[in-house]
Amino acid sequence: MKRCMSICCVFAMALGLSFGVSTDTQAASSVKVIDGSKLTTDAESTGYNQKVARGEDLLTGYSKIVRMGPGEIYAGGTTIAVHNVERIGIGVVIERAKEEDTEWSFYDTWQKFNENTDRVSSKKYLDVEGDYYYRVKCVHSAGEDISSSFTDGVYIEEP
Repeated sequence: MKRCMSICCVFAMALGLSFGVSTDTQAASSVKVIDGSKLTTDAESTGYNQKVARGEDLLTGYSKIVRMGPGEIYAGGTTIAVHNVERIGIGVVIERAKEEDTEWSFYDTWQKFNENTDRVSSKKYLDVEGDYYYRVKCVHSAGEDISSSFTDGVYIEEP
């Protein structure tokens, strides 16, 4: 039992240290943030849902954006329920901004719903205009529960 506890503690510390190192690197640089999203040159970003105040159905959800190449992105997300629900959905919104902007502007949107299941995912590969930062925002719904998530902005070069 003690050995198992020690192994768990070591794993938890290593995991915490790995998160701490990446967070410190981000914090040390002067990264611009627009509406909660950092503008990055990272190849991808994933954002997880904000907590549901009172929920019985929604477990989690996430948004994802990946730079596939100059002028190309993969965008989408997933909603996961605690159990099968009558209706589960995801609404995906793509937004973009220039470094000098103070807010994100709308680029594209779509939604998907599934019935009598515990998850839904939706993704698209899109050709986009380069020299912008793009982010993905998702609205997650399961039964009566609703939450949202968003990624950081990923810079997309000109094709």
